[in-house]
Amino acid sequence: MFGGVQIAELWRYPVKSLQGERLDAVAVTADGLEGDRQFAIYDVESGLGLTGRRVPELLFASACMRADGTAEITLPDGSLAGDDNTLSNWLGRSVALRSAATEAARRYENVVDFEHESTSDWEPFDGAARAFHDNPGARVSLVSTATMGSWDPRRFRANVLLDGEGEDSLVGSRVTLGEATLNVDMRIKRCVMTTRAQAGGIERDLDVLRTIARERDACLAVGALVIDQGTIRVGDTPGANSRYRTTRALGTEPNRAPDASMSVKRHADGTGCVIASAMFVAEDEGEYDTPSGFSLGLPP
Repeated sequence: MFGGVQIAELWRYPVKSLQGERLDAVAVTADGLEGDRQFAIYDVESGLGLTGRRVPELLFASACMRADGTAEITLPDGSLAGDDNTLSNWLGRSVALRSAATEAARRYENVVDFEHESTSDWEPFDGAARAFHDNPGARVSLVSTATMGSWDPRRFRANVLLDGEGEDSLVGSRVTLGEATLNVDMRIKRCVMTTRAQAGGIERDLDVLRTIARERDACLAVGALVIDQGTIRVGDTPGANSRYRTTRALGTEPNRAPDASMSVKRHADGTGCVIASAMFVAEDEGEYDTPSGFSLGLPP
């Protein structure tokens, strides 16, 4: 996909599920784009982080990063939310804005049946540590204009919009973007968020998620981990350094990224352990063993 492909747009979302800000250039850190998902709004009573899945109103407010590292939140009426009381009054519940530096649990909710949301159960899930990403394997998300087609890219809240096509082919690749290097580890499974109405004239549309489920195995965009930090800019051309392959153990999820903090074990009888291995293949350099400390995460 690299012939003539460039970064068309860069986006960061300082507060989880609020509208973000479009950038010309941004530093890429270990947690993703600098300032991305550095804050989240929490329900005080339940202790859960709020997202546009459960609270669609969030998608009508916006946030930008201030020079001092705090977030400026603009409510739908154009006023600034200066404290938790203002946010609570807007949302009609007691909430608190928390930063990624806090010890708050990264726990959110997703609807089980988006077609019948009013009667559906909701399932809690755990997100990434530090920055408030949903998935620990997707610190930076990328999608192409070809994949978007007629859809507004803002529905999918990707960090990097590529002018071209073929981002799915990057899964398993080490990719350079500007001064940064990424391991593109996974396709991103989509949820009800993609169907929500948003500020700027984006209407509620269940057909978006139906189409993704039918035509793309419920996945759209790819997620990456940061290997080398550095600045990326609109107009940068991505380049593939090498490809690697993970040998997936029986029962693992095909779109789940490796997690270096987890051991790769499972008991043969459901309680014992069978060690799974991960091998890497560099395109022109042969095979080499799994790096020290790396393991392929298995679901518990």
